[in-house]
Amino acid sequence: MSDLRDVRGENRFEQGFVDQDGQTRTVFADYAAQGYTRIILHVEADPALRGTGAADTFMRALSEHARAEKLKLAPRCSYAVAWLKRHPEFSDIVA
Repeated sequence: MSDLRDVRGENRFEQGFVDQDGQTRTVFADYAAQGYTRIILHVEADPALRGTGAADTFMRALSEHARAEKLKLAPRCSYAVAWLKRHPEFSDIVA
Protein backbone atom coordinates (compact mmCIF):
# COMPACT_ATOMS: atom_id res chain seq x y z
CA MET A 1 0.00 0.00 0.00
CA SER A 2 1.23 3.49 -0.74
CA ASP A 3 0.32 6.77 0.89
CA LEU A 4 -2.72 8.78 -0.11
CA ARG A 5 -1.94 11.43 -2.72
CA ASP A 6 -3.85 14.58 -3.60
CA VAL A 7 -3.35 14.99 -7.34
CA ARG A 8 -4.56 18.58 -7.40
CA GLY A 9 -4.15 19.08 -11.14
CA GLU A 10 -6.67 16.29 -11.70
CA ASN A 11 -8.88 17.00 -8.64
CA ARG A 12 -8.31 13.45 -7.49
CA PHE A 13 -7.23 11.69 -4.33
CA GLU A 14 -5.61 8.32 -5.01
CA GLN A 15 -3.89 5.52 -3.19
CA GLY A 16 -2.09 2.48 -4.54
CA PHE A 17 -2.53 -1.06 -3.25
CA VAL A 18 -0.79 -4.28 -4.24
CA ASP A 19 -3.19 -6.98 -5.44
CA GLN A 20 -2.85 -10.78 -5.11
CA ASP A 21 -0.67 -10.90 -8.24
CA GLY A 22 1.79 -8.30 -6.93
CA GLN A 23 0.48 -5.56 -9.24
CA THR A 24 -0.06 -2.06 -7.89
CA ARG A 25 -3.67 -1.02 -8.38
CA THR A 26 -5.40 2.23 -7.50
CA VAL A 27 -8.40 3.40 -5.53
CA PHE A 28 -9.36 6.99 -6.29
CA ALA A 29 -11.87 9.71 -5.51
CA ASP A 30 -12.64 12.50 -7.94
CA TYR A 31 -13.55 15.75 -6.23
CA ALA A 32 -14.53 19.37 -6.78
CA ALA A 33 -12.86 21.94 -4.53
CA GLN A 34 -14.81 24.73 -2.87
CA GLY A 35 -12.56 26.54 -0.43
CA TYR A 36 -11.72 24.08 2.34
CA THR A 37 -14.41 21.63 1.23
CA ARG A 38 -13.81 18.70 -1.10
CA ILE A 39 -16.98 17.51 -2.77
CA ILE A 40 -16.46 13.78 -3.31
CA LEU A 41 -18.01 13.08 -6.70
CA HIS A 42 -16.94 9.51 -7.36
CA VAL A 43 -14.97 6.80 -5.55
CA GLU A 44 -13.71 3.82 -7.52
CA ALA A 45 -11.48 0.84 -6.84
CA ASP A 46 -9.67 -1.03 -9.57
CA PRO A 47 -11.72 -4.20 -10.26
CA ALA A 48 -8.84 -6.38 -9.01
CA LEU A 49 -9.16 -4.72 -5.58
CA ARG A 50 -12.91 -5.08 -5.16
CA GLY A 51 -13.84 -7.12 -2.12
CA THR A 52 -10.40 -6.71 -0.52
CA GLY A 53 -11.20 -3.80 1.79
CA ALA A 54 -9.00 -1.42 -0.20
CA ALA A 55 -11.81 1.12 -0.69
CA ASP A 56 -12.50 1.09 3.06
CA THR A 57 -8.80 1.64 3.80
CA PHE A 58 -8.72 4.43 1.20
CA MET A 59 -11.74 6.21 2.72
CA ARG A 60 -10.18 6.02 6.18
CA ALA A 61 -6.92 7.51 4.84
CA LEU A 62 -8.88 10.21 2.98
CA SER A 63 -10.84 11.08 6.12
CA GLU A 64 -7.69 11.24 8.23
CA HIS A 65 -6.05 13.43 5.57
CA ALA A 66 -9.05 15.77 5.56
CA ARG A 67 -8.92 16.08 9.34
CA ALA A 68 -5.15 16.74 9.35
CA GLU A 69 -5.48 19.37 6.61
CA LYS A 70 -8.59 20.94 8.23
CA LEU A 71 -10.71 20.09 5.19
CA LYS A 72 -14.37 19.13 5.06
CA LEU A 73 -15.72 16.35 2.86
CA ALA A 74 -19.09 16.71 1.14
CA PRO A 75 -19.87 13.24 -0.21
CA ARG A 76 -22.03 12.95 -3.33
CA CYS A 77 -20.88 9.47 -4.36
CA SER A 78 -23.13 6.80 -2.84
CA TYR A 79 -20.14 4.81 -1.55
CA ALA A 80 -18.64 7.85 0.22
CA VAL A 81 -22.04 8.79 1.69
CA ALA A 82 -22.57 5.26 3.04
CA TRP A 83 -19.00 4.94 4.33
CA LEU A 84 -19.15 8.21 6.25
CA LYS A 85 -22.52 7.26 7.76
CA ARG A 86 -20.99 3.98 8.99
CA HIS A 87 -18.05 5.86 10.55
CA PRO A 88 -19.44 8.52 12.89
CA GLU A 89 -15.94 9.03 14.30
CA PHE A 90 -15.38 11.21 11.22
CA SER A 91 -18.57 13.27 11.55
CA ASP A 92 -16.43 16.34 12.33
CA ILE A 93 -15.09 16.41 8.76
CA VAL A 94 -18.44 16.02 6.97
CA ALA A 95 -19.68 19.26 5.41
